[in-house]
Amino acid sequence: MTSSPTPDAPGIDLRLVPAALTCWTVTAVGVWWGPWAALAGVLVAVAAVLGVGARVGAARWSAVFAVAAVGTAFAIVVALRVHAVQTHPLASRFGSTVMVTVTPTESPRPIRGDRLMFAASLQKLQDVESSGRVMVFASADGYSEAVAGRPMAFRARAAAPKRRDLSVAVLTAVGAPRFGTASTGQRAAARVRADFADEAQLTLPADQAAILPGLVLGDVSAVDSDTTAAFKRAGLTHLTAVSGANVTIVCGAVLLCAVVVGPRVAVGLAAVTLFAFVVIVQPQPSVLRAAAMGSVMLMGILVHRRRQAIPALSASVLVLMVISPALAVDAGFALSVVATAALVVIAPVWSRCLVGRGWPKLIADAVCVAVAAQLVTAPLVAAISGSLSLVAVLANLLVAPVIPPITILGTAAAAVGWCWPAVAQLLIRFTGPELWWLLQVARWSAALPGAAVSVPSGWGGALLLSATTVGAVLLVAAWRRRRGRRQTDHGCSVSAGRETIDE
Repeated sequence: MTSSPTPDAPGIDLRLVPAALTCWTVTAVGVWWGPWAALAGVLVAVAAVLGVGARVGAARWSAVFAVAAVGTAFAIVVALRVHAVQTHPLASRFGSTVMVTVTPTESPRPIRGDRLMFAASLQKLQDVESSGRVMVFASADGYSEAVAGRPMAFRARAAAPKRRDLSVAVLTAVGAPRFGTASTGQRAAARVRADFADEAQLTLPADQAAILPGLVLGDVSAVDSDTTAAFKRAGLTHLTAVSGANVTIVCGAVLLCAVVVGPRVAVGLAAVTLFAFVVIVQPQPSVLRAAAMGSVMLMGILVHRRRQAIPALSASVLVLMVISPALAVDAGFALSVVATAALVVIAPVWSRCLVGRGWPKLIADAVCVAVAAQLVTAPLVAAISGSLSLVAVLANLLVAPVIPPITILGTAAAAVGWCWPAVAQLLIRFTGPELWWLLQVARWSAALPGAAVSVPSGWGGALLLSATTVGAVLLVAAWRRRRGRRQTDHGCSVSAGRETIDE
């Protein structure tokens, strides 16, 4: 009789993957196309489990039942959310001017024509308590003081959202706003971000001082258009969006103190650091996903179970779909999840193959991480931007060694800058050589002929790149199988010849 595997057995635990994919798919199609589409998504998920399930009997039917239950629950939730958006009081006021009070959930982003845009949470509509997610467009002249967490009241023209993302309206600000007072935590976070940017400006050259807050805190407001374009052509834009890599580096550095204070205290410190990091950076989609996965990882350490990345990632998807269903249709969230999955599933396998062929492990890991991330995110990047960087793998390999020291030193500087500016400036100064190298690689890579090519945007580009990627992988696999057969046949022929000579 064969014993069942223990929870800590080697390998990838995929038991949560069907539920995570089901909740994500059902929520996304429900947001895009409504409740009936969500129900159809549940049926497709159940059919997929029946079609590809590897197990039989009770285990197989239990998986089907679990997927059906999870899918139905999320279909009901998304149906209620969509109905709430469609019947929101603002829906009857599209095209008119209304008085609103909102609280920005992110720092304003500059757009063309001296305009700003930011997502916000609706607090009041015509002096009546309200709720809902809105997108605000405003002039940079009167709204430059807008920050995340600070309430503001103004008159705005309401319009229907152009994107299906559970937003209740698009608001175009009219006239000057009246600002309220942000919470103590939000004010402290804003002060940390502002002090960090000021200390970088005092310590580093202008181009390095502009990009450092983007790499550490995701604040790219000071980055000029030329640098943004260079990062895009070089395939390095993801470095300025806080993601799981930042959380892993920061929490990993804190966990190193376990040697001194013990593992439980170190995990507690890492959890506090994670919470503070999210508050300071602001809960953007990629940050929320990274924080959720970090929380699952820390919980696994506390209960002394093996930390497996795929169950943690699946759990983070489930949790975030409950907290914020709008993430289901957020492109940045999709990029973050897909890239993380590739790094923990594909990259280690490829790395072992290269190590088996004599590659140094450090180099094999770096190459496989860069290639795997680029391979799986290329279709989504094409769909979003309509372009594809052909130098992204090389550029990411060249800058990989400098990202951890920039992140650790920069985060430490942001943490102490509000109370000890001299130390913060000293730490920031140590990031100078790394930032110089990063900017040089970005500009050199972007200047190469054919560094980026235009591809169809939207679903067309995604499907084209996906088909091309899958085709290339299949061709490589077929070539390897054919080569393996030839080597086997050649080996058999040599063995037969030797036996004949011996006889």
